Amino acid sequence: MVFDYKKEYKYLYFSKKPELITIPEMNYLAVSGSGDPNKEDGTYKNALEMLYSVAYTIKISKKGKHKIPGYFDFVVPPLEGLWWMRDDSKIDYSHKENFSWISMIRLPDFVTPKELDWAVKTASEKKKKDFSKVKFFKYNEELCVQQMHIGSYDDEPMTIENMHKFVKSENYQIDIKNPRYHHEIYLSDPRRTKVERLKTVIRLPIK
Repeated sequence: MVFDYKKEYKYLYFSKKPELITIPEMNYLAVSGSGDPNKEDGTYKNALEMLYSVAYTIKISKKGKHKIPGYFDFVVPPLEGLWWMRDDSKIDYSHKENFSWISMIRLPDFVTPKELDWAVKTASEKKKKDFSKVKFFKYNEELCVQQMHIGSYDDEPMTIENMHKFVKSENYQIDIKNPRYHHEIYLSDPRRTKVERLKTVIRLPIK
């Protein structure tokens, strides 16, 4: 059986309406950067190439000589992202050039920092590119509100407004500040999915 995080931990990925959720600490491979994610050949799209190259190097390691202790076959988890504005203002979708972000993919627990270093080195050699920006990233979000947004990324403010109302009704407040940020999990491939059907989990820290 191939382990699929989306199936084994459905509560982390499928919330049709706003829900309060406590997120456990998780390990990721991550690349940080800034700028418009839609820019062709921009830093964001380059980051995605790095992340997927390294993630699949780990996945297919079972076929090579390097054996990772505790390895089990897995479905590469969905792409995720932490987002904030460079000036710490509220997220402004009309000025995406001012975004700062950490793009990331969840790591199986058997992947240690040392094993990730091996995967980065191996992927770099195979692709003949420098993937040294890929880092081991441990993230602990704790209490959050979460909801799935369906549709264009630019329409997310409507879903976020609904989340804010829910949080207030539950006597909590949004608590976005370093290191707790606006968090998105991308369940759809925008290259293959119609805009109106894109599924994005939005997660906001609260207190």
